[in-house]
Amino acid sequence: MKLFRHLLLLALPLALLTACTSSSTQEAAKQETTTTQTTTTSATPIQIGFSAWPGWIPWQIAQEKGLFEKNAVPAKMVWFTGYLDSINAVAGGKLDGNTQTLNDTLSSVAAGADLVIVLVNDNSTGNDQIIVRDGIKSIKDLKGKKVAAELGTVDHYLLLLGLAKEGMTQKDIIFQPLETGAAAAAFAAGKLDAVGVFAPFTTTALKLKGSKALFTSKDFPGAIPDHLVVTRKMVTERPEDVQKLVNTWFDTMDFIKANPDESLKIMAKRAGVTPEEYKAYDKGTTLFTIQQNLEAFTPGKTSKNLDFVAGNISEFLVKAGLAKQKPKLDGLLDDQFVKAYAKTKGIS
Repeated sequence: MKLFRHLLLLALPLALLTACTSSSTQEAAKQETTTTQTTTTSATPIQIGFSAWPGWIPWQIAQEKGLFEKNAVPAKMVWFTGYLDSINAVAGGKLDGNTQTLNDTLSSVAAGADLVIVLVNDNSTGNDQIIVRDGIKSIKDLKGKKVAAELGTVDHYLLLLGLAKEGMTQKDIIFQPLETGAAAAAFAAGKLDAVGVFAPFTTTALKLKGSKALFTSKDFPGAIPDHLVVTRKMVTERPEDVQKLVNTWFDTMDFIKANPDESLKIMAKRAGVTPEEYKAYDKGTTLFTIQQNLEAFTPGKTSKNLDFVAGNISEFLVKAGLAKQKPKLDGLLDDQFVKAYAKTKGIS
């Protein structure tokens, strides 16, 4: 499981988070949006954010192939070119839900957001990477080097995990906060010594001659799980629709299995890469089955258990100065929806 992850969202006060959201939603309005509403309901569309990560791009299939209609859920998927913008938008109440990592969700909760994780999309098993220029052979070689990542998000988190492994901190490098796409482009142009990015932006970064991944999420098993997160208001006021969203995700997984070539083309187009390039992301993102979801939501003390991983991440966020206090974990994980889906399939 991708435990510990696509980070730390801003150890900033909620006031700043909300301020960021205002500009974020203005930008989101310019993003491509697709609305899929049923003719059998007049309910207000549910707005769910998603962005460029192999574990979330399958939602594009759901909207293009009418799977929301199949499940009678009025869903409006909002595409964000900037991942951080989507995090700020849901934390600021401008979205009903979002696709984001566990560490980023915990950072939002620590800052005051009231969010609930209802589904595990995947685990990052290599598609989050710290990529370095030629000549850098170890984490210790990063000392004094220019390293960029998107502030407070997943690959900033991965960078700090790697540094901590060698007894280093962010103070040992020259950290440059850049949006993920911009960071990848700057690195490819030779303006940085290293960069923290996730697929598909890894493809851009690795265009720099001699560059390579120094370490990835594969080196930190279970550190970066990715989820569908909704507001507590959604869970309280529209649980039936949350259930339908979860059902739609598993229908999407079934569609991918039954139609691999068509699915690959849809996802590659959404990611802005070729089908061949997208195919290369397979090993780095482990899409979760219903059985893996049930296991993840089960309390335990391993990297496969979300409660255990959440506790570890919470401590790290505070220690690294990315959160002022540990987030409240009570009510964060809600397994009722994956359990209900599993029951319909005779799975327990």
